[in-house]
Parts: sequence; C-alpha cells; structure tokens
Amino acid sequence: MSDSGELAAVLRVWRERLTPHLAGLPTNTTRRTKGLRREELAVLAGVSVDYIVRLEQGRASAPSAQVCAALARVLQLNDTEQEHLFRLAGHATGSGHVSQLVPASIRRLVERTGERPVAVFDAMWNLLLWNPLWAALAGDPLQLREADRNLVWLHFTSTSDCHMYGPGSTEALDASLVADLRRTTGRYPADPQPRQLAARLNETSPQFRELWQRHEIAEHGPTIKRVVHSDVGILELDCDILTTQRHDLRIVLYTAEPGSESDSRLALLATIGAQYVRDATRS
Repeated sequence: MSDSGELAAVLRVWRERLTPHLAGLPTNTTRRTKGLRREELAVLAGVSVDYIVRLEQGRASAPSAQVCAALARVLQLNDTEQEHLFRLAGHATGSGHVSQLVPASIRRLVERTGERPVAVFDAMWNLLLWNPLWAALAGDPLQLREADRNLVWLHFTSTSDCHMYGPGSTEALDASLVADLRRTTGRYPADPQPRQLAARLNETSPQFRELWQRHEIAEHGPTIKRVVHSDVGILELDCDILTTQRHDLRIVLYTAEPGSESDSRLALLATIGAQYVRDATRS
C-alpha cells in the first residue's frame, strides 16, 4: 500500500533541498523558489508539471516504479532515501518483483561516463537511467511514453531512424532478446509485469510472437552493434552489458575502437548530446 501523505511531504523536502546548480541547471537568474521549481523537476524527470503538483498535494495515485526511479535520479537520493521512496509508493524492494531501484553509486557511474553512451535497465529491460550521449545515439527517452521505455518493446516496434544490428543474423539478435525476457518471467514468477510485456508484444509484433512460442531461455549478452544514425552515419560499436548483484540491473555501455572513424563519430554525438541537455532544461 502507498502512503500519499508522507510521499507528498518528503517529495517537497527533497525538491526544495536540491539547488539548481547541483541539478545541472543555469543559476544566473534571480529565483524566489527554494531549490528546484516544480516545472524543472517535471522536465528532468520526464513527467507533467500537473502530476508533480498532484503528487506534492497527495492527490495523485502512487507513482509507478519507473517514475520513482526518475524522481530518485533527478532528486539525487541516496540508497536509503530511494528505498523509502519506493516503499511509500507501494513498490517494496526485495519482494520478488523486478527491482527498478538504481543505487547512488550506479547513478554516479552513469553521470561520470560522459564520453560513452551508457544506460541502466532493470531485469526486464525497462530503461531507468541514461546519459546525454545515450539519448543522442538512440533517441531522447523522454519523448517516449513511460510504458514504451523498454528495450525489447522498442526493438520490435520502434520506427526510430537509429537502427542497430548484431554481427550475425537479425533473427539471432531478436531471438536473444526474446529468450532473455522469457528467462526473466521465470526468475520473477510473482511479478506480472514481464508477462504483461510479453502479452503486449505478442499482440503487436508477429516476429516476437513467433520467437516467444519457441520457449527458448537464454541471457542476452554483450555483442558488436552496427548503428545506422541519421546525423552521423554508421558506427561500429562494442556493446558490453554489466550486471549488478543487488537489484539485478543491466548496465549497457557502447564503446568504439580508439582512433577509429566510429570513435570520431561518437565524439560528434557527444556534442549533440550536450545540446540536447541544454535544450531540455531551457524548454
């Protein structure tokens, strides 16, 4: 059960204690508001201002685990605070459900890996955290509905102009992701979310439906990706996947061979990513 009253109070405290400078926002204007404005929190977390207002007034339904993860990232909560947030919202950690809690140490890792695209996913490949270069490479996740910020969903349904290919057949990459999702459904039998995602994909993607019916189980691992990007062209990237012992998170990191053409194109994308952050915080 969620506690909307306590959640409302603690969100206001956390928002008001975070300075714009710490949040990476310009600080050269006169401010009457202590800490972050609600509008700024909404933009950085990818939710509406009205929803932030209702949360802080105790009038909104409990935020989803993905929204909690976004709020924890923006508000820079430590691990204890983040666990408290998830409990107040009715998402108790360690309950046999897929965890979307991102430890502060992992957030710092992502924030300090600015030269390489990096993102954090939960066990069913929901996107929880990313750096600007990831957004420049794969598209701005904040432009997607929360329910669509899932790697498997986007792989089988996205119309993005950024296309990623594995070194083998396209079907091999497809099959690897499907087998990984089926593995997750078995590891979290008490959590309906992985099965709900599979059902949604079965209705939407004939290719997913065919692969799901094979009942293959495997862990999706590191590979080499060929990325066709509309702004910088083709990049050959190593895709490494790191996993955490606690919370079962996947950290995905793309790198290019030093001095290669792909490395130069990543550097160009880093400039695009920096512009993306400036535009997002000014809008």
